[in-house]
Amino acid sequence: MESWGFGCGAGRELAVGERRRGGRRPGAVLAEAEALRAAAGAVVADHRAVVEQVRLAYVELRDRLVREELGAIAVGRLRDVTEGRLRVGALEAAGLGTVRQVAEASPYALQLIPGIGAQTAAQALAAAAQITRAVEQSVAVRLDVEQRDEASTALVVALQRLVAAGPEARRARETAERVRVEVEPLVAAAGPARGVWRGLFAGRERRARAQAAVERLEEVLAESGTRQVPVLLAQASVDLLRPPLDPVEAWTDFELRSADYYGVLGGIAGEAGAELGAAEGFLPEVLSDRVRAEPLDDSHCRVSLRGYQSFGARFALAQKRVIIGDEMGLGKTVQAIAVLAHLRARGSTHFLVVCPASVLINWTREIGSRSTLRAYRVHGPEREAALAEWLREGGVAVVTFDGLRRLEAAEVATAAAVGMLVVDEAHFVKNRAAQRSRAVAAWAERVERVLFLTGTPMENRVEEFRALVQYLQPELVPRIGYGPAVAGPAAFRRVVAPAYLRRNQRDVLTELPELVHVDEWEEFSPADLAAYRSAVAAGNFPAMRRAGYAEPEESAKLRRLLEIVREAADSGLKVVVFSFFRDVLAAVHTALERRAFGPIDGSLGSERRQSVVDEFSAALGHAVLLCQIQAGGVGLNIQAASVVILCEPQVKPTLEEQAIARSRRMGQVRRVRVHRLLAADTVDQRMLDLLRVKGRLFDDYARRSEVAESTPEAVDVSEQSLAALIVEEEQLRLAASADGPAREGDGPADGGDGPADGGDGPADGSADGPAAEEDGHSSASARR
Repeated sequence: MESWGFGCGAGRELAVGERRRGGRRPGAVLAEAEALRAAAGAVVADHRAVVEQVRLAYVELRDRLVREELGAIAVGRLRDVTEGRLRVGALEAAGLGTVRQVAEASPYALQLIPGIGAQTAAQALAAAAQITRAVEQSVAVRLDVEQRDEASTALVVALQRLVAAGPEARRARETAERVRVEVEPLVAAAGPARGVWRGLFAGRERRARAQAAVERLEEVLAESGTRQVPVLLAQASVDLLRPPLDPVEAWTDFELRSADYYGVLGGIAGEAGAELGAAEGFLPEVLSDRVRAEPLDDSHCRVSLRGYQSFGARFALAQKRVIIGDEMGLGKTVQAIAVLAHLRARGSTHFLVVCPASVLINWTREIGSRSTLRAYRVHGPEREAALAEWLREGGVAVVTFDGLRRLEAAEVATAAAVGMLVVDEAHFVKNRAAQRSRAVAAWAERVERVLFLTGTPMENRVEEFRALVQYLQPELVPRIGYGPAVAGPAAFRRVVAPAYLRRNQRDVLTELPELVHVDEWEEFSPADLAAYRSAVAAGNFPAMRRAGYAEPEESAKLRRLLEIVREAADSGLKVVVFSFFRDVLAAVHTALERRAFGPIDGSLGSERRQSVVDEFSAALGHAVLLCQIQAGGVGLNIQAASVVILCEPQVKPTLEEQAIARSRRMGQVRRVRVHRLLAADTVDQRMLDLLRVKGRLFDDYARRSEVAESTPEAVDVSEQSLAALIVEEEQLRLAASADGPAREGDGPADGGDGPADGGDGPADGSADGPAAEEDGHSSASARR
């Protein structure tokens, strides 16, 4: 190694500033290194400044919300905090009626109140501060597009710059910080190489260190050039220094991609309002610690993950073969894509996603927009070409359950190359005897990493849960029995934690706008009532459910539906109408004079379904979308709608929840109003009464999400048993009525309608629909 400076004799050293053998002049290296350091410092400073703007705007808005919350808390709560030791009568007598008034008072002002001394004033302020801290931790900052006040606008405008810069800005900042950490000490050590006189007086040891530092700087600069670091830093500076958008433009951008705004805000302010345990699915602490420590490389991601999403991705990586059963709307697809992106960054090249045909297009879109991975739609006429290119180039092959069976037979040799198998709507393979289940099982055995996704896990039955775990971690199955379920959700969580993670919207997605349920009770018209009595007498349960639409011109429910649509039109709001029955949707379509999108039902292919939703979402202002609840409630994202109309109550509460979640999910920025059309003293009321009891049991388990029943019979909401019970009750009730006795002894007849006129067939028009191959039954159990 040569060094710089002056010496004499045979050991004469190269003068400082001369060109080194095989390298550039030290001065040139140092100049380039300092330019890189300056660029890195500018990115760090610019990013910090933009983040600080967001933080200040967030704190101002949060503090306002906290003050409003404290203003609604009676001063008497201070007594509760101090376990009754604080007497608040004097405070109330002085006009301090809320905790906010006490919190904002000074000790001196409190002591001026008769009966309040220094000690009592200190107690009151301490109690108010305790309540304030609790409110700060629980308050959720929501950006309401219908309430664009100054503080909210400031936050949206500040966030927009970071959202527009994208995840690359954060990665640029992280890169810049690493550059500074490495380059700054090397530049300092290379000081003697800056000139002849510095080298002359530096001494041999410092000159040697300087030469080593310059050589290392050359290596760092070469690595940075190879990795395009200067370009990354320059682009980040441009993005971060853009002038802020006009408030109107910023709010418009927020409406289009609010999930990205909240994702960025969550990374800066933390997941406000969401407790850590909920975000981590209430996993045991040891497992949570291990998952948090799991690295997650997002260099191939184009989206900023929420905290709970990052944890979900790390859970899948740490545990390798798991079920993510998050409630709909929490971004299970994004979590799966983050896992695939991480594995791609670590060297894996081929991935396989299996899903129903109805969400095939959604998967390919999400992969392309949320990551740098290439998605191949291995389905339809271009299947062979897509498959060949996937095998050759790598990426994500997206196939249907039926397509997986064909892929299994033809491409077994490629299984070793698949870095992960993702199965969406995994509850479709709960019946291990079905062909699609056998295909999934065969692939799951060959692939090391397997991720099951389901928002409605196994209809919340323990036995079905065991069936899914059998694919993933069979050694866990013997521990999953009815015993832990009987012991309660917490006990069950501990047992299934190695293989199962679930979070609920209300626990982690605190910024979701308000959900308002309105039960619209109507009195049957004479025509409605006649149709209903006829259906009851025949024991025809499906006809009973849709009797309110049998005579559309006289329908009380339809009249109210049109009123709700008109109100939405006046406010420029989009509406989605759900019904179980195709003929009900046809009646609605006619009543709306065919000015509606859809209907989306089982007869539409997946591409057409998605295009209908796209057209509905792109329509300016008010629009109406008609959906059969089995088809529109699964796989489609309808955030554009903020008014949901349910034409009749559903036999399974999960059907309604799924349908509502298609609108009220991450990305929704308006309050969602759900109108359920009901007829008094009919099958509607009987269903609600029975399901309300079942729902409480369901809630105890499903809401903490690890199982939904303590025994197989505890939450039996099968359509067949419910139909039989309700038909019998209604026949007896009407038989006892003087108005129209029904024929006693008539049991529930088989006279339900087939798919053509009742819409009870598969929601999906392909073999991958929820009704296909499932337990050997059709989904139209109401027809039994």
